[in-house]
Amino acid sequence: MRHRTDPPHRLERVSEDVCAASELLEVLWGRGQEAAPPGTVSTSQLRALLVIEKQEGSNLRSLGEALGSRAPSVSRLCDRMEAMGLVQRDPSQTSRREVELRLTGRGHALLEEYRAIRTRELSAVLERMQPADVAALAGGLAAFRSAAAQRLTADRLREDIADSA
Repeated sequence: MRHRTDPPHRLERVSEDVCAASELLEVLWGRGQEAAPPGTVSTSQLRALLVIEKQEGSNLRSLGEALGSRAPSVSRLCDRMEAMGLVQRDPSQTSRREVELRLTGRGHALLEEYRAIRTRELSAVLERMQPADVAALAGGLAAFRSAAAQRLTADRLREDIADSA
């Protein structure tokens, strides 16, 4: 909910600052991906792994919707990830025509590794900030997450998380 004391131009400026910060985060994420062991996963595979983690047991159609990709592309993507030992496909318990997607132990470990790399990159930035600024950032991010969650439905939130990965 917008506070009446915040003039529209101030909110616009804050929005621009958030956009700039998100662009810097993308650079940090890219550095994290470059720091990962060679031959791990592509950006599209990483996005798919994140979606599967959040929607454990989802089917190919759901994954395709979350990624904004067509069924044949998603199926080939899953073929490659399954061959790498990152994903397993199990028969659906509700439909004989569908499969359920799950991360393997190796898939979970890979995501943990990426998160550790990203955390190190972020920690290096946060260490350069004053403690009061870090506390203000943490409070602001918590409020932002809460406001965003109120605005987005659960399905839309999942799609947007997948798009941002």
